[in-house]
Amino acid sequence: MAMLIDGKAISAQIKEELKKETALLAEEGRHVCLAVVQVGGDPASSIYVGNKKKACDQVGIESLSYELEEQTSEAELLSLIDRLNRDDKVNGILVQLPLPGHINEDAVIRAIHPDKDVDGFHPESVGRLCIGEKGFVPCTPAGIIQMLKRSGIEIEGKECVVVGRSNIVGKPMAMLLLRENGTVTVAHSRTKQLREVTKRADILVAAVGKPKFITAEYIKEGAVVVDVGIHRNENNKLCGDVDFDGVKEKAAAITPVPGGVGPMTIAMLMSNCVEAARK
Repeated sequence: MAMLIDGKAISAQIKEELKKETALLAEEGRHVCLAVVQVGGDPASSIYVGNKKKACDQVGIESLSYELEEQTSEAELLSLIDRLNRDDKVNGILVQLPLPGHINEDAVIRAIHPDKDVDGFHPESVGRLCIGEKGFVPCTPAGIIQMLKRSGIEIEGKECVVVGRSNIVGKPMAMLLLRENGTVTVAHSRTKQLREVTKRADILVAAVGKPKFITAEYIKEGAVVVDVGIHRNENNKLCGDVDFDGVKEKAAAITPVPGGVGPMTIAMLMSNCVEAARK
């Protein structure tokens, strides 16, 4: 039976550490402030934004909320970002994705100043990650690294397989595992004999976007399995990219859904905000 990697507990630990740090910064007269921008009322986005604001309160970060109408033009959104870029009080800017179809997401991501890019999506942040320089790292992959380290799981020298090649999770995850001296394979929808590739993994990160896609047949005995997916099953219950019940009997350690990667993503967003203020 696999060890359960408790993202909720680890994220709470990180938030406690950050709370102490924000208090110390406040004593020096430096207050941490995150601007959160949401365009439209997508229910899932509203839940995520609410969770981020709640985390800010817990850690001692001021959050500024900008809830814009669905019809807001790209020019209006870019104007707001420009204003926030120039506001010295604001340390971090987060624009909740996805955006309505009439707004170019890439243009919006590029408009955020790299020093305030707490999501780690700006091309400059991505470039820094690629060449090993310090900079903001996307929150989900950064959270996974923290999860593994704080659970006593060694990455160095391990065979690591990432299933998924998105800019938000797959690619930066591979870079971070390389930074920790893992031997990394990135698999995806066009990978041939995927099962044979994933069965080599000492550490498997599933970010494929398909519910319960990774079954026990994809897992090596004793592997560490990290599930990035989040879906609703036929009974409207949350599930991940991994068939948890089948895989937990074979894996050495596994993250649950919910309560695994999700809380870590928000904890690392808070960490990036504190880092922005420290700079």
